[in-house]
Amino acid sequence: MPRKSGQSSLVERDTSFSARRHTCQLKVEYLPVEQIKRNPANPRIHTEKQREQIARSIKQFGFNVPILIDEKRIVVAGHGRLDAAEFLHLTSVPTIQLKHLTDDQRVAFMVADNKFGENSSWDKKLLGEQLKILS
Repeated sequence: MPRKSGQSSLVERDTSFSARRHTCQLKVEYLPVEQIKRNPANPRIHTEKQREQIARSIKQFGFNVPILIDEKRIVVAGHGRLDAAEFLHLTSVPTIQLKHLTDDQRVAFMVADNKFGENSSWDKKLLGEQLKILS
């Protein structure tokens, strides 16, 4: 596929990528909200407005994106969803335990997961078309 002007090339495929990551089976498990712990080292800040937006989304569409946790049930990704679940007084939420990551990888993933969304932009024409359909 041709690159757009100014777009950097893809990183070369890492042939040392661990086979255990390829074969790792992710399993969704519903856990009681009170058993899930926030990561005090999470650098992302969620406002009340964001929590309420996430809560409205969960009410309208369902809890479609599980909270990612480690073996100690500490949140790796999904602090905002956990906040929204508590706001909605949910008793359990879907989680995925990331058993295949090392401690360093979990920290790196936590930061990357939050940062990647900020690095994208909108195709304003397509966004406008989608919003027009919804209205």
